[in-house]
Amino acid sequence: MDIANKTQAELRQPQQTQKVLDRYDPSYDPLVAPSPGRGQQYAPTYWVATAGTPPEDDGPVTADMDVDVAIIGSGFTGLSCAVFLAKEHGIKATVLEANQVSWGCTSRNGGQAQNASGRLSRSQWIQRWGLDTARRMHEEVREGFDTFKGLIRDGNIDCNPQDGGHLYIAHRDKAMHKLEAEARVLREQFGYQTELLDKATLSRNYVNEAEAVGAMHEPDGIGVHPLKLAQGYHRMARELGATIHPSSPVLGWETRNGVHYLQTPGGVVRARAVGVATGGYTSQGLHQSLRSKIMPILSNSLVTRPMTEQELAECNFITNEVITDTRTLRYYYRKLPDNRLQIGSRSSITGADAHNPKHLQVLIDGMHRKFPALKGIKVDYSWWGWVDVSHDMMPRIAQPDEREQIFYALGYGGNGVMFSAHAGRRMAQRIAGIKQGFELPIYNSPLPGHLFAPFRRLGQRMLYHWYHLRDEHL
Repeated sequence: MDIANKTQAELRQPQQTQKVLDRYDPSYDPLVAPSPGRGQQYAPTYWVATAGTPPEDDGPVTADMDVDVAIIGSGFTGLSCAVFLAKEHGIKATVLEANQVSWGCTSRNGGQAQNASGRLSRSQWIQRWGLDTARRMHEEVREGFDTFKGLIRDGNIDCNPQDGGHLYIAHRDKAMHKLEAEARVLREQFGYQTELLDKATLSRNYVNEAEAVGAMHEPDGIGVHPLKLAQGYHRMARELGATIHPSSPVLGWETRNGVHYLQTPGGVVRARAVGVATGGYTSQGLHQSLRSKIMPILSNSLVTRPMTEQELAECNFITNEVITDTRTLRYYYRKLPDNRLQIGSRSSITGADAHNPKHLQVLIDGMHRKFPALKGIKVDYSWWGWVDVSHDMMPRIAQPDEREQIFYALGYGGNGVMFSAHAGRRMAQRIAGIKQGFELPIYNSPLPGHLFAPFRRLGQRMLYHWYHLRDEHL
C-alpha cells in the first residue's frame, strides 16, 4: 500500500503563495527541529484533497512592518482570535504562518467537535478542583460550543456539519462500568443528560461496532470538515481587516522596551502584543516561556474509499455522529458524508519513525477489529500529525508574565476542534486588555513545565506499553 507516499500533485495541492512550494516533510518533529519549515506543502490529507480552492491570503512577509498584534499560527485558534479581535475589539491582527494557512493540527485532525476541553473527564475535574470549579468549567465548555456554532453560523461556513451528538464506545466490560459512573456524575452534578446504550441498542440504532459492549451517548457533538471550517475562519478574518501571511516562520524573537521583534525570512514584524497559537507544532526555541511546556504527541489517521451499500448494511452504519472509544490510546472514527470511514489513533513516538508502515498497520488492524466487514477495504488517504498535550492534560489560554504582552492558547490534547474557537475568543479578550472573567484554572495559570522534560520521550514509550497492556489485557 503506497498511500502514505501519495504525491502532493495527486492530491491537487493549492500553490497560491509561491510558484514552487517546499516539499512536505513527513518526519518533522517539534522536539527536534528548530522550526516547522517555510512554505511547505500540506500533508496528504483527505481534507486537503476535498477542501476546494483556498481563500486568498496576503502573501509572505516581504519587508519590515509595525503592527498592533501579531498572531503566530494560522490554525483554528489563530484565525478565530483574529476574527474576534476585529469583530469585538476593533483590532486588526497580523497572522504569521510558517507554511500554508492551517498547515498544522487544523488540516490533519479528525474533525470531531465534542463537549470537551483537554483530556480530563468531568469526574476528574471534580477531583482536581472541587465541584464548584468543575461546574463553572462545564458551563465554560458549553459556552464554548455556542461560540463554535456561532462562528459557523455567522460566517455561513459550509463545513459539511454532521450533528447529532457523540458516541463514547465501551470497548470492554470494565470500561462500561466507568461510563455508567461518569454518566451518573454528568447527570447528577452537571445536569447534562446522557444516555447509556447496551450493545443491542447500539448495534440496532447506531452502528454495529464489533468490539463494543455498550456506549454512552451525549447530546453535544458535531463532525465537520476541518479545513473547510478553517477556510471559513480565514475568509471572515480577512473580511474584517486581518492580514494572513503564509511562508513567514518566526525564526527569532526579541523583546525591547515592550516591543516584540519577530524575525521572519522576509522582514522583522514589530508588534505591541503577540498571541501564540501554534498547537502541537510549537518549536522548543520559539520563546522561552514555551520551552518544555507542550508534549507533542503523534496521531495517525486514515480515510477509506466510500463504503458500499453492502458494507454499510453489514456494519449497520446508521449514525453520522462522531465516535470515540474508551481506550487510553483511544480510537476516534466516524462515517463521512460521502460514506467513507475516517479513523485515527495514536502513532509513533518520534517524527523520524512516523513513516514506519507498522503504525498505519496498527490503525488498519483496529479498523478490522471494529468493523470486520471492512477487511481489505482500500485506504485512499493516510497521514499523521502532532497533537498538543499539556503536562497536566488541560489547556491554557493565558498570559504567562503580566509584565509582557505575550499570550498563548495551547494544550487542547486532541479536543481542540470545538474549544479552539472559544480559546481564540478568550485570547482576543486578553490581548485587548480585558482583566475580568479569567478566574478558571485554564485561564489564571500558565502551562506547567515538567521536571524530567529531557526524558519525556522515554517516559512516553514506557507509558504507551503500560496503556496498551491496561487497555487490551488487564
